[in-house]
Amino acid sequence: MKVSFVGKGGSGKTTLAALFTRHLAVADPPAATGARDPGGPVGATGRPPLLAIDADINQHLAVALGATEPEAARLPALGDHLAEIKEYLRGDNPRITSAAAMVKTTPPGRGSRLLTVDGVNPIYDRLVRDVGGVRLAVTGPFGTEDLGVACYHAKVGAVELLLNHLVDGPGEYVVVDMTAGADSFASGLFTRFDATFLVCEPTVRSVAVYRQYVGHARSFGIRVHVVGNKVEDDDDVDFLRQHVGADLLTWLTRSRHVKGAERGAPEPLDTLEPANRAALELLRATVDAQVRDWTTYHRHAVEFHLRNAVAWANERVGEDLAGQVDPEYVPGPQLPVH
Repeated sequence: MKVSFVGKGGSGKTTLAALFTRHLAVADPPAATGARDPGGPVGATGRPPLLAIDADINQHLAVALGATEPEAARLPALGDHLAEIKEYLRGDNPRITSAAAMVKTTPPGRGSRLLTVDGVNPIYDRLVRDVGGVRLAVTGPFGTEDLGVACYHAKVGAVELLLNHLVDGPGEYVVVDMTAGADSFASGLFTRFDATFLVCEPTVRSVAVYRQYVGHARSFGIRVHVVGNKVEDDDDVDFLRQHVGADLLTWLTRSRHVKGAERGAPEPLDTLEPANRAALELLRATVDAQVRDWTTYHRHAVEFHLRNAVAWANERVGEDLAGQVDPEYVPGPQLPVH
């Protein structure tokens, strides 16, 4: 299951993404939380197969998971190895003339290399690191050398390619901390998830981002679950219910534990308040209840690839990238992984 955390900058999106990822990483959560075994596979570590990805322009997920700032700065960046990622994923797909002809939306086809959540491959070996007991990949920061000459979507393109080529099933999790606001709609990245959790503070500005995001997502059949954050009292809950209605799934209250996580000093998860831990478990139950339609999932990838091809990619690459679409191909766990 692929999961994204979105929301207004400063809403606590990264903090909640980190808390949820750490919650998933616990092999046997305490019964007091109401946790259940999703019945999925167990990885080599005794935990569910799990991969976290920081796709935010502000790279804070590693620190939220427990890394120091210097450790986070040393993590290898997906965006710096885009050519290598393309070359590996291309495989021997005859529809892709070269790795240079691949763009962020290029879908897999027969001959492409597929990834699994906890598989062994050169991309993970080089670019995935263990941070706080969680396997993490980071897009990489928007550096000073990029100012005025580069687009952050080129860096996030590595994430979109990985998700397009990653086959996963129930009980396997990929958690992506997305860039703030509705910026992911600049590509088809928002369609790559089974569950989208929009973190929303009880403020007018945060609700405005919710409305913008939901307005785009619903036109593609994408369900958005709102997770309230920094909730202090019943008035805050009432405010959220008034403005987001049935989309409000649950909320986390202000607490010493959550505040510490927001300051880059996460405490052991078993010290999280029971109500907040139960909220995380509800998120997991919501994810586990999803059933992916691989045909629709791949159709969205193809649709956005064709849109991007016409808008800019054909001209940039110098060929008609519609030819990269394999009309008889649909990815899924039933296919062999190279």
